[in-house]
Amino acid sequence: MEYDETRLIRDLLQQKRAAHKQLLDRYGPMVFRLVMRIVRRQEDAEEVYQDVFVKALSNIESYGSHQATLGTWLSHIAYHEALNFVRRTSPAFVSIDDTDKNQNIFETPDFLQQKEERILQMEQAIEMLPPQEQALISMFYYDNMSLGDIAYVTDSIPSTVGSRLSRLRKKLYRIIQSL
Repeated sequence: MEYDETRLIRDLLQQKRAAHKQLLDRYGPMVFRLVMRIVRRQEDAEEVYQDVFVKALSNIESYGSHQATLGTWLSHIAYHEALNFVRRTSPAFVSIDDTDKNQNIFETPDFLQQKEERILQMEQAIEMLPPQEQALISMFYYDNMSLGDIAYVTDSIPSTVGSRLSRLRKKLYRIIQSL
């Protein structure tokens, strides 16, 4: 049975089993991608994924549709649960200096050539970023979330998210140049 979001929330509040299944079917893959992007190890991501839905289901009454869509609200929970997990279990990331403002992303003439190689380099570069930055990249480019939704998920404002993404693009360019 397919639920619309209003009915899904109502049935989740009433703790109906079919609504739980629909929630997992509809939003599970998106939540898992976001968690996996931050946590990295499949076993750990599965644990965090479960924690996200346990937390969401036990706090469904705090969801407000006027603040965000259900998917964005779940992404908010997933983002923070994954970051908390990483903080508890991972060593600190070494930051790559992102203060060089003089580099132009389009300086190299072969930028548009060798797409396959570029994709691999981009994936390697993203792997080198701290989890919070990887999550921003994932939400914007892979999940096609709006700046407003990402701002909600990360407890920020859209203009700050846009600025962070701009700095991340430059940072990724410098990382790729150093590979």
